[in-house]
Amino acid sequence: MRKRLSYLILMLCTASIVPAQESRVFETRTLISEILNMERNYSIYLPAGYDETDRSYPVLYLLHGSGDNHTGWVQFGQVQHIADKAIREGIAAPMIIVMPDADTGKKGYFNDIQGTFNYEDFFFKELIPHIEKTYRVRSERRYRAVSGLSMGGGGTVFYTLHHPELFAAAAPLSAATGRWTIEQAKAGLKEAQVKISEQQLEAYFNRHNIESLLAAASPDELKSIRSVRWYISCGDDDFLYEGNSLMHNTFRANEIPHEYRVKDGGHTWTYWRMELPLVLEFVSKSFTQF
Repeated sequence: MRKRLSYLILMLCTASIVPAQESRVFETRTLISEILNMERNYSIYLPAGYDETDRSYPVLYLLHGSGDNHTGWVQFGQVQHIADKAIREGIAAPMIIVMPDADTGKKGYFNDIQGTFNYEDFFFKELIPHIEKTYRVRSERRYRAVSGLSMGGGGTVFYTLHHPELFAAAAPLSAATGRWTIEQAKAGLKEAQVKISEQQLEAYFNRHNIESLLAAASPDELKSIRSVRWYISCGDDDFLYEGNSLMHNTFRANEIPHEYRVKDGGHTWTYWRMELPLVLEFVSKSFTQF
């Protein structure tokens, strides 16, 4: 009996000094971009157990909004706490979450209309390959998803429409859905004092207009877009509500399956923190089998 008691005490003491597996967030990691000719920052969430095994993980690219940078989802979105809780409760699969910076140099996720700052090229040709080379990320399409809020929601929409073959799931939140008419595009460029030709404007508009992209898509491209699992969410008091409603209607008209949610809330971190667990659950269904 005394030996058994001593053994139990030893086991309890040993357990107390073994560090628990915990997730980690690196708020600022960098890579050199030849495309942008500068150093670029990103934040990254590594799930609990990442350092204890050789397991590879699915990846979610989580895009910030205008006015924030790569630290937005870490500081205001509480991504570590929310992801830890969702994974611990079995709502979400363990995953790596990458949060790039689209605020340095020029703000935004797209190539500059004048071709002088090609952020979208950087994202696909440099950032994704860097992440897949540096971290144990599963590189197949079914293990890659993208989400984001506001400006990052717009990035989510158009990145997925431009490259549906790369993403299993897309979850734009309160998305900036771009210009819906060529006149709106002209007005925006005039306000920004950008001078380009009519041909350049039309080409840029067509690449960043949901209706134009879907109208120009080939049958195979439409099939690929329809195979993406889409989750669209926007608050009923959000100033971007109308654009999200138009996107919903346009997707329906083009027979693109998607989940569309309008909930109580505005263009706030309160809304996006509420949605993040649902996004993690939604994309996890693309990462797992049933």
